[in-house]
Amino acid sequence: MKKTVIIADDSRFMRQWLKQKIEQHSYQVVAEASTGLEAVKAYQQYKPDIIILDIVMPKSNGLDALLKIKDLDPSANVIMASSLATNDNVTRALHYGAKDFIIKPHFHNLIQIMDHIFD
Repeated sequence: MKKTVIIADDSRFMRQWLKQKIEQHSYQVVAEASTGLEAVKAYQQYKPDIIILDIVMPKSNGLDALLKIKDLDPSANVIMASSLATNDNVTRALHYGAKDFIIKPHFHNLIQIMDHIFD
């Protein structure tokens, strides 16, 4: 059975591109979100195996959404993806419980990172 994924990014192009990339492997994208608020709601609704969160999004950013999701489900598998990979953002994301941090647009190892979560 395919693992389920939610993609949260305010860029429709980025969501579509990631969905295409992810679904070539053993993953199914069950929902997309364009704001941090939508990401948390989608997580509650679908309880995916993995959620990929951008940091810069309207109505609650990715770090806030990460905290809320980990609050709802401490075992949530969250991968942060952002071009704003400042030391502060990366440190906070990992401290808040993200499994990994991908610096956009370097997604060449995304599937490997996703697979590694379930090893």
